[in-house]
Amino acid sequence: MKHYFVYITTSNREEAEAIGRQLVEEHLAACVNIVGGMHSIYWWNDEVNDGHETILIAKTMEDRLDALRERVVTLHSYDCPCIVALPIEGGHQPYLDWILKETRDSE
Repeated sequence: MKHYFVYITTSNREEAEAIGRQLVEEHLAACVNIVGGMHSIYWWNDEVNDGHETILIAKTMEDRLDALRERVVTLHSYDCPCIVALPIEGGHQPYLDWILKETRDSE
């Protein structure tokens, strides 16, 4: 079973903290990092927009991805949130074991 980083953008720090806390409390992610200060330029509604966003990076397992994505969509303020899963290739094995353990504690 693969480990994943899930990259999520949010409208602000408060939204990032609320979503991140839910993901960890529900054992959908072992850990969530919150990175503020991102400036985004993007197409939306047929025009170029720009604004500030906050990034979440959630660490989870492959079998939690669908539930994590669905939970983020229900909590998120965006109509089309960025939720992208990136497989972890290699890493510190005790840390990877910890991710597995923490996403299993709710079972």
